[in-house]
Amino acid sequence: MSAPRETQGEDVAGLLVPVQCELGEGATWCARSGRLYWTDIEGKRLFRYDAQASGEQPQTWTMPERLACFALCEDPNTLLLGLESRLAFFDLATGEIESIVEVEPGVPTRLNDGRCDRQGRFVFGTKYEGAPMQAIGGFYRLNHDLTLERLPLPAPAISNSIAFSPDGATMYFCDTLTGEIQACDYGADGTIANARCFVKLTDPTGGPDGSTVDAEGGLWNAQWGGARVVRYGADGVETARVNIPTAQPSCVTLGGALLDTLYVTSARAEMSDEALAREPQAGGVFAAHVAHTGLTEPLFAGRRSESRNA
Repeated sequence: MSAPRETQGEDVAGLLVPVQCELGEGATWCARSGRLYWTDIEGKRLFRYDAQASGEQPQTWTMPERLACFALCEDPNTLLLGLESRLAFFDLATGEIESIVEVEPGVPTRLNDGRCDRQGRFVFGTKYEGAPMQAIGGFYRLNHDLTLERLPLPAPAISNSIAFSPDGATMYFCDTLTGEIQACDYGADGTIANARCFVKLTDPTGGPDGSTVDAEGGLWNAQWGGARVVRYGADGVETARVNIPTAQPSCVTLGGALLDTLYVTSARAEMSDEALAREPQAGGVFAAHVAHTGLTEPLFAGRRSESRNA
């Protein structure tokens, strides 16, 4: 059953970075540096943009395989990478990649969405790579000691919308194909229970993609194909939306000096030549000022010295 819409208003995001990502994803704000990170999955590139240096080109790194998701680490010079087949540490200064563990080897899936929980563990899911789509992927957690565990959640075809409530006691997640964002109880010790429907999207033009949570517990969700980002209150009721001038917004984060700027990645993948002509900003990064503030992104607490080569 879907929640009624009680929106406070609609805004329009403007183009911030005119890149043309094939599949922009993973929007992440680093409060320590005042920089925005994101990935072009299909382009195998990691981006970092200085929000104070308006007009400058983002710094980029080329990855050895598709980079689906990542997390900031306690070490400011390190990222945790969710590459298509494995998890790895990445040294931002040297470009060195140190493998940790393979994920679903021998299965036709790749990593997809991921975020750190409030305890600094990395939670992520996978996406089926074949056709027709099948729900054979999984949701996983990389713990502080770099052990990997599969979470007791329904197998997804396309994992997305991983986010955590401000107190960390609720985890949000979805299989994009179902059109439903789910929630579950999430213990500080990692226990999971009571998986349930949080909201069922009723507009067929969009499917749930990447999400973030604000300081009031509202969930902001990019809706692929729907040219919009929607905010749902903790009760699942829509309270606001931001229109995006391209059909495929993919991931969101709240950042900026006051954590009240909504940053949105987008994609050009699967768009026809005619659609791209109508939407030349597709694949860019967009931004909008919103009436809610975000939370500082949790940092992955595992250490590189404990990593194991896969």
